[in-house]
Amino acid sequence: MQFLVLGSAAGGGLPQWNCLCENCRLAYQGDGRLSARTQCSVAVSGDGENWIVLSATPDLRQQIIANPALHPKIAPRHSPIKAVFAPNGDIDNIAGLLVMREMQPFTIYATRSVMAQTQGGVFGVLNADVVKRQVIALDETVDTGMGFTITAFVTPGKIPLYMESPNEGEIELAAEGEYTVGVEIRQNGRRFYYIPSCARMTDALRKRLEGAEILFFDGTTFEDDEMLRQGLMPKTAWRMGHMAMNGERGSLRALADVDIRRRIFVHINNSNPALRHDSTERSQVEAAGWQIGHDGLLIDTTEART
Repeated sequence: MQFLVLGSAAGGGLPQWNCLCENCRLAYQGDGRLSARTQCSVAVSGDGENWIVLSATPDLRQQIIANPALHPKIAPRHSPIKAVFAPNGDIDNIAGLLVMREMQPFTIYATRSVMAQTQGGVFGVLNADVVKRQVIALDETVDTGMGFTITAFVTPGKIPLYMESPNEGEIELAAEGEYTVGVEIRQNGRRFYYIPSCARMTDALRKRLEGAEILFFDGTTFEDDEMLRQGLMPKTAWRMGHMAMNGERGSLRALADVDIRRRIFVHINNSNPALRHDSTERSQVEAAGWQIGHDGLLIDTTEART
């Protein structure tokens, strides 16, 4: 299996177009303490030739151009991208489908609730004659035809921002349903996970992750209230549907005793100080056995086993 991190940032990327937080300021200046990042997406291949993209971000065209593995190769019109999996209906996960409108065959996998957000309106540019939509039920294992299976499973989260009620009291946080899911990739008994959004750790999720080869996990913020403290927006990570890395309910503590061969944070917000190589937060993350994912990170599990 090959895993290629196309993008490692949360919504807006790094630097974000309208942000001058400390990290964005350094990124605009080309400071070597951190690297620019596009929005979170991982491409997966069983043979190095055919790929499924997990999360089709608004940056997808840029990500394809930046990664030769996804370039057209064998015909005047060709793409090695054979499928897209959308873990939720947020713009960060489905807007990139519009980049793929040029009559190229591929399959969209999503739960029924998420798939509904990719139908009608502007998404009508995806010609149904060439783009196949396959709804997958929770915990249903699907053979991709590319040498591995995928299974969607619940991760606590919330509905997309554009679907939220204007009444704050009506918004259900850490809900468990079809709107926010993770994906398990399985090949020859080995399990790999992509979970870009997770509001809290449950016993069921912890049990599922036990024995995983690789986990790409929600690394949005380091502290739950960091965006509030930095004056960026009046929301905590919890309110946005994400776990913080640190703290009593953070992912570092929640997954500390789970047997995971390699654990990588992705979907990292521009506010997160762990993005800086010289920060104490980065040291804390790495001391806990985690890696800060970055754009272009390629993991070949065959090589990892040798």
